[in-house]
Amino acid sequence: MSTSVKEMLAAANAAVPKITPAEAQAMIAKGNTLVVDVRDAPEVEKSGKIAGAVHVSRGMLEFRADPDSPYHDKNFAKDKSVILYCASGGRSALSGKTLKDLGYDKVFNVGAFKDWAENGGAVEKPIEPGM
Repeated sequence: MSTSVKEMLAAANAAVPKITPAEAQAMIAKGNTLVVDVRDAPEVEKSGKIAGAVHVSRGMLEFRADPDSPYHDKNFAKDKSVILYCASGGRSALSGKTLKDLGYDKVFNVGAFKDWAENGGAVEKPIEPGM
């Protein structure tokens, strides 16, 4: 039985709680929280990323998050809270559902990078060419 993107997003949004930038900032301040930017590299290079975030494009997420993968990123640990974001919130919702499927329990979607930046969240700016 086939499904649609709309149905996939609805399932992801039902499984992964949406949090505000303020809630995300409070979680980060408490520690033991991994922030993951799932946008593509050109997006991150253009706008920067949340300060301290790990960039893992959505296409590599499973490989970086699975401890049994040869591409595992040691920043990923199932005892941490994981906060995801992208450009609008769709990819981060789908990514959150994927992490839940991989056994991560504390997964949250802060949505759009723009919302974070506009609400005073700390941002690491991209490196300027020639610097």
